[in-house]
Amino acid sequence: MRCVIAHFPFDFVKSEVEQLMAGITPEPALGPCVVIGRRTYPVKQVGAVITRQDRRDFTAGEMTRALTRLGFTCVTAPAPTPPESTELPGFQF
Repeated sequence: MRCVIAHFPFDFVKSEVEQLMAGITPEPALGPCVVIGRRTYPVKQVGAVITRQDRRDFTAGEMTRALTRLGFTCVTAPAPTPPESTELPGFQF
């Protein structure tokens, strides 16, 4: 499938993307992510690997659209929960 990412045309095939991502450890999932096999990768990480472009050159939206069109499941990872407060209840300064 032909996609334009950061103004450059690419021809992607789902099996090639799976093959390129095999053996790559996923970075911590924050924001837009894609499920490839049993792993969840940030879309920017996948984009950097398969296009060999700097992550600043393309948007997460461009990669999400391209990966969805290829048949991958894209999700948004939940934001990390803040640590519990160590304040004592009812204590104020």
